[in-house]
Amino acid sequence: MTQPGTTSPPSGERAASWRDELRRQLAAIPAQRRRGLRSFAPAATAATLEQPTANGSSTPLLDLASNNYLGLSRHPKVVAAAQAAAASQGLGAGASRLVSGSRPVHGELEAALAAWLGREQVLLFPSGFQANLAAVGALADRHSLVLADRLIHHSLLTGVRASGARLQRFAHNDLNDLGRRLQLARQARPGQRLLVLSESLFSMQGTSPDVGALAALCQGHGAALLLDEAHALGVLGPGGRGLGYGLNGAKGQGEIALLSGTFGKAFGSGGAFLAGDALVMEWLLQFSGPFRYTTALAPPLAAAALAALGQIQANPRGPALLQRAKRWRSALEAAGWPRPPGLGPILPLLVGDDGLALELQQRLEAAGLLGVAIRPPTVPEGSARLRLVLRADLPLGSLERLLTALGSPPGQNLPCS
Repeated sequence: MTQPGTTSPPSGERAASWRDELRRQLAAIPAQRRRGLRSFAPAATAATLEQPTANGSSTPLLDLASNNYLGLSRHPKVVAAAQAAAASQGLGAGASRLVSGSRPVHGELEAALAAWLGREQVLLFPSGFQANLAAVGALADRHSLVLADRLIHHSLLTGVRASGARLQRFAHNDLNDLGRRLQLARQARPGQRLLVLSESLFSMQGTSPDVGALAALCQGHGAALLLDEAHALGVLGPGGRGLGYGLNGAKGQGEIALLSGTFGKAFGSGGAFLAGDALVMEWLLQFSGPFRYTTALAPPLAAAALAALGQIQANPRGPALLQRAKRWRSALEAAGWPRPPGLGPILPLLVGDDGLALELQQRLEAAGLLGVAIRPPTVPEGSARLRLVLRADLPLGSLERLLTALGSPPGQNLPCS
């Protein structure tokens, strides 16, 4: 007998369950694209991780994979700041910023970041994903058109879907394509809100747009620009302030409506922030769900980020890291590999084939190096790569170890960068 409020499945048929659909999707993943979790423990040696083995021992791996660009996650002053905050304020904030979760360290970090970046205000978020959701929601709604770089981070695309805005994708870092689309959009609907999404350092490509020209182009068409600086802060721009530094609409320059940044990369901590003018920050405070309805950033993480900012200001290491990256790119190219695109610390070796990327990862691990094979859907089809990341604390001889482990490039036509 059918229970009240339920319906029987069609005669002779079994209704597909939601579990069946999950099984179908999982079964469709090719073996070379199925992901799994691996655990690594920091080793006593800088820039080294240890992978536990089945017999209880561990294998040390030189870390060429993480985004800890400046090695600050284990800096004594950064660690001490987190420990002091945990001892005095506890681990978690216990509530959202609008209830009882705001701590003095949150305000101190926001003020320090605003001054450093030359922005009116900053708001903290527990993660970069949340910050980007909030940023798109502030600058776009269902009446808006969003134009996003084709390789933009997934968090920003999720924000566009949540906002209800229409979406167009422009060719990667191609300002001519973006300009054409902006012009057509203005002609078609002169009064619509336009939002452009880009990054100052693309995490899987290692490339950067001409941010000044991008901001000027957006301003010329009356479009707001949201720039994700997650991978650039601490490394690129004057004093590590990112490529959007100084672009606030003054003196005829283009304007960046919102900057998004994180503490989980060069800062060596966790959490994120948005930086902008007082109007946008007030809107976020009053209306943004990702800001209002989440527990505040853990005080130890905020304290660690504040200490990391002090280290970045006192000892800028970005220029030396970029010089090292240039040498590594030239050495890889001289060894016969496609020159990794870009100028920053992210060096992708484009190989195209999923299996080849995994083979290179395994080759490195056998030599005590950790680099990660990046495959679709993280990157477009046919563009699998070995993602290598430079850190300021890599020991001398790391490049030579890498070149030896990689060996000769495979005897096939590799994708051009």
